[in-house]
Amino acid sequence: MTSTTTLTNLRLGTRPSPMALEQTGRFADAFRARYPEAVLDIVEIVSEGDRHRGPLSAIGGKGAFTRNADRHLLDGRVQATIACAKDVPGPHDRSPGITVGAVLPREDTRDALVLPTGRPATTLARLPHGTRVGTSAPRRSALLKALHPTLVPVPIRGNADSRLRALDEGTLGADVMIAALAGLRRLGLEHRASEILDPTLWLPAAGAGTVIIEHRADDPATAALLTPLTHAPTRILLDAERATLATLHGGCLTAASAHASRDATAGTVTVHAVVLDPAGGTPLRATSTGPATEAAAVGQTAGQRLLAAGAARLLGTPS
Repeated sequence: MTSTTTLTNLRLGTRPSPMALEQTGRFADAFRARYPEAVLDIVEIVSEGDRHRGPLSAIGGKGAFTRNADRHLLDGRVQATIACAKDVPGPHDRSPGITVGAVLPREDTRDALVLPTGRPATTLARLPHGTRVGTSAPRRSALLKALHPTLVPVPIRGNADSRLRALDEGTLGADVMIAALAGLRRLGLEHRASEILDPTLWLPAAGAGTVIIEHRADDPATAALLTPLTHAPTRILLDAERATLATLHGGCLTAASAHASRDATAGTVTVHAVVLDPAGGTPLRATSTGPATEAAAVGQTAGQRLLAAGAARLLGTPS
């Protein structure tokens, strides 16, 4: 498909949730600062995941939040889309022909415990036995079972703001919930965090705290617009983490973490990768370090080491 992108126009697709619109606004500020003469058109795209209220696994997992946006991209209705990297499926689960064009600076990667309004602050370790902890992430459920086996993970759905409202109204189906700290900050609700969870124990998601802008792989004009807006250090971390998960071929039920760090002095990137047991058993861990210029290869090595250690058994994928 021939691109019609020019320096005077970019049509950007985004989900209509408050959090998505906030991150879109931050990208818009960066785009307009770089291209003050350009026109940026924001197109709101409601995803299947936004409409569906049952388990995500029933409609294809994370892909439920990207399929409609992918269709808009591939048929030319928009020239780029924006999303949280941790909510985007791996390349093996995506429509072909879509690539990352820009990566915004990484925010906080940690998760937080959130309580109903008015409840005294506490921690996961101090919650009463049998407390229902709301989360939609297999990673978080597996961590709860491993680290806090007296608590009960329960699935919840909805955007962050609607989940918080339901929690306060007592209609969420859970007593407390786990949320991304970066998401709370985007909504101006960081004060709702009763406990910020230690990332060395409560492992962050791959791509946590990272916003990406994607475009069609056959659209070099849009690529040229977006590339200068990329935060290069964050792109290195994202490439490493995404490569780990792609190597594992995990899906919507994957309980895994890949977290990269960069040593700017040495010019290296290190990936700490973990595949969790959904039942709460002993996780499998792997670490890989290599040149930051080969971040994807470093991530692939971490994934391959996990597979060699038997990760396919926990992932439920062919070995």
